[in-house]
Amino acid sequence: MKLGVFTPLFNNLSFDEMIAEVASKGLQTVEIGTGGSPGNAHLDIDKLLASSDARKDYLARLSDKNLEISALSCHNNPISPLADVAKEADELLRKTIKLASLMHVPVVNGFSGVAGGNATDTHVNWPVLPWPTEYDDSYNYQWDNKLIPYWKGINTEATAAGIKIGIELHGGFLAHTPYTMLRLRDAAGDAIGCNLDPSHLWWQGIDPVAAIKILGSKNAIHHFHAKDTYLDQDNINMHGLTDMQPYDNVATRAWTFRSVGCGHDLKVWSDIVSALRIYGYDYVLSIEHEDPIMSIDEGLNRAITNLRSVMIQDQPANPWWL
Repeated sequence: MKLGVFTPLFNNLSFDEMIAEVASKGLQTVEIGTGGSPGNAHLDIDKLLASSDARKDYLARLSDKNLEISALSCHNNPISPLADVAKEADELLRKTIKLASLMHVPVVNGFSGVAGGNATDTHVNWPVLPWPTEYDDSYNYQWDNKLIPYWKGINTEATAAGIKIGIELHGGFLAHTPYTMLRLRDAAGDAIGCNLDPSHLWWQGIDPVAAIKILGSKNAIHHFHAKDTYLDQDNINMHGLTDMQPYDNVATRAWTFRSVGCGHDLKVWSDIVSALRIYGYDYVLSIEHEDPIMSIDEGLNRAITNLRSVMIQDQPANPWWL
C-alpha cells in the first residue's frame, strides 16, 4: 500500500508549493481535484487536455518530487434536477475521465449524485424511508430514470478509456451504503466502484471492516479515503445521526469528522487496513483531512503518523511456519 493525501486542504498553495509540502512529509501520492467540490486549484483541466507537452511537464514536476497521482477527483452532482448544474458536472466528469486516461491515472472519484423527486422537481430529494409512500415513489423515479441510465453511460465511457470510477459513499447522495453501491454497480457495470471513506460509514451505523468485506469480495473498492469520525452518544441521543447542525458546532454535534486515530483507536484502523489487504485492495490510503479542531499541519501529521503505524506496505511472505 501507498500513503497519499487529497489535496484540497492545500488549495491556498500553488501546485509547486503543494507538491513541495506533500513531498516534505514523505508521502507517495496525491489525489487532485479537477473541479466541483474539491476545486481546481492544482490542475487546469482544459490546458492539460489541450497539450501533451503540458501533461508531460505536469507529470515531470510530480516525478521530481517522487510523487504520483492516485486519482483525479470531481465531486459534483451530475444528476441534479437543475439542468445547468447537471450539465456542468457531467461535462467535468467526462473531461476528467479523458484526462485520467491520457495521464495514466487509474481512478476518477466523485459522488453518485442525487436527483429531484420527480420530473418537475427543481430541488434535490434524498429519500431514506419507504413511507409515506411519496418517498418510495421518489426513490424509484430517481434510480430508474436518472441514476442507473446516467451511470450506464459513464461506465461505457470509463471502460473504453481504461478508467475505474470511485464513487464516494456519502450521505445525501443515492449511492451511500454497500447495498446501494452494489445495486448501482450491478446495473451500470464493473467500471463503477467505490472510493471507500470509513468516516461516512461510521455515522450511518455501518462497520467499515464489514463494508470492506462486502465490497471487496465484489472487487468494488477502487480507491480509499483515510478519514475518521467521532461519535458523541450524548449528542446522538439529542439529535440522532441525521444531524443538521453546522460542522463547526463540534460541542453539540452528534458526530464530527476527525483525523485518523482521533475518532477510533489504532486497533480499529489496523483492522481496516488488514481487511483491505485480505479483500484485494492494495492501492492507496489517501488522507482526507477535515478535522475541525486541528490545524491543517497538525491534523495531517497526526493522520500520517497513525497510518504509518498500521499500514501494510510489503507483500506477504510465504508461510514458512507451515
